[in-house]
Parts: sequence; C-alpha cells; structure tokens
Amino acid sequence: MRELINEFIDMKAVENGAALNTLKAYRNDLEQYAKGIKPLLVQNVKKEDIEDYLKKLKDSGCLPKTLSRKISALREFYKFLQSEQIMAENPANRLRTPKIGKSLPLFLTPQEIKKICDVSKTKYKNKFTIVRMCVMIKLMYSSGLRVSELVSLPENAINYDQCQILIYGKGSKERIVPITKEVINDIFEYLDQRELFLGNRKSKWMFPSIRSLSGHMTRDGFFKNLKKMAMEAGIAQEKVHPHVLRHSFATKLVNKNADLRSIQKMLGHENIVTTEIYTHITTEKLVNEVKKNHPLTQKKKNEEEE
Repeated sequence: MRELINEFIDMKAVENGAALNTLKAYRNDLEQYAKGIKPLLVQNVKKEDIEDYLKKLKDSGCLPKTLSRKISALREFYKFLQSEQIMAENPANRLRTPKIGKSLPLFLTPQEIKKICDVSKTKYKNKFTIVRMCVMIKLMYSSGLRVSELVSLPENAINYDQCQILIYGKGSKERIVPITKEVINDIFEYLDQRELFLGNRKSKWMFPSIRSLSGHMTRDGFFKNLKKMAMEAGIAQEKVHPHVLRHSFATKLVNKNADLRSIQKMLGHENIVTTEIYTHITTEKLVNEVKKNHPLTQKKKNEEEE
C-alpha cells in the first residue's frame, strides 16, 4: 500500500499542483491508515473495514474535523486507485462525514499582542530571537498572513514605499496585502539585528534560522515560541495559536466595518463563505451597541438630561 500512496502523492503534486502542506497531510493520513487497516491488501478493503478503522480513531479521541479530513483523503486515494484500474469500486465513497459544529474563531486584542511582545523583550533584553518573533507576530497580526506564508516570506517580498507585501499563497496564487507604517518601522529595526545575526552568511528569507533545514523559521518553531511568550505574558493558552493571529486580523477589520470582499482578498480565501465566519460580533462591541442604542438606555439618558 505504501507504494500506491507514493504514486498518489506524486500524482497530486504533478497533476494537481498540490501545496507541500497538503501533500504532507495526505501522506500522514494515508500512512496512518496503512498501518491501521485490515486486510492489508488494498484490493480487499471494503467499506465496512474502513468504518471499523474510523471507529477506532473516534474512540481514541479523534475530533470530527480531523476524521472528516481523513475521510476526504481516503476518498481521493481510492478515486486515484479507480482511475489506475487497481480498484473496481471506491469503498470510501459512501462513508458518512461527521457533522462539524461551526465555532467562532478566537482572537487576540491589540493590548494582548503588545503585552506578549513587551514582556518577552523586557525579560530577554531584546535578544535577537525575541525581536524576530515580535516582528513576526506583529506582521501576521497586521496582514493576516498564513503561518506558512509568514515563516517562508522572502526578504524582497515587502515594498517599503507602498507599505505592501507580495504573497505567494495556496496554489501558488499571488496577492498583495497592505501593512501599517508602524510595522514597517519595526521591520526596519529588525533588519539591523538580522544583519548582525547573519554576519557573513547570506539568506533570502526575511526570518532566517541557522538550525532549520529550510533556512528559515519553521511553523513548529514559531508555534512553540508563541506559546512560550504568551504564557510568560499571562495570556490564556487556549487563545494562543498562530492561526489566532490571522483570525484577529480579520476580526479587527470586520469590527471596523471593512468590506468583506476586501478581507477575502487579503486573506487569500477562495470562497467568501470562508470569510463570512468573521462577521460575528465581539462581546465588547455588542455591549457598546446595546448601551448606545437600546430604548431603555435612551430613556434613562433623556431623564438624566431633564
């Protein structure tokens, strides 16, 4: 089965142009499946066998969203085997996809972002790794970059005069995202320290790393550092994840009544339905609206004026 998985991954890469992260997810899901499925011969697998495998995953605590992704991977895998005439039928076609409840995205406030950076800078006395992390956090928060786009950002991707970033996102699609002058100023200060950090070395990456094989900060490294910095700043752990910074960017724009289509373009969403999740209203904004517009509030205000 592993040989067939390799062929499937190659097909997705060459014919579909799938992103590296997508290919990695396919491989992880399918290799886990290859270890857990019985019978071992792929041609002998039936729908009931896959259901038994998925039940074991569910019983072990696998979340509905994760199960849904794994089922999608299996459908694509067996669809490929059908096209190669290895399988007569697709046993994953009729699998039931678990229902996934829609949850509102978490987000951080500007004050929390500032606190995360200030506490770490004070504790570690402007150490380069902290300065690099603070710039990455602020850049992600002010532009809505995906974490994969952030860590692999080329040094020449930023137009400093126009305050814009050129991003190559999912499916190698280009988009231009504006950033604030404040973040540009932070980047200028960071570049001086970056030059000292590199010394005689050269790097095409905005956020280089000596230890990483890719030559730049990894997603895992960014996640671990972010968690550590947030913990030291006393920020709730469940609120802190790289994607929360992207959520925070979108939430901030929605609450400032920004055009949803513009937010969609900046986030690089294929479908505006994905962007619409950010139209939720924050508790603070809701309270302010009630205080401002509720009839009872207006009545009390009029009585006080009289």
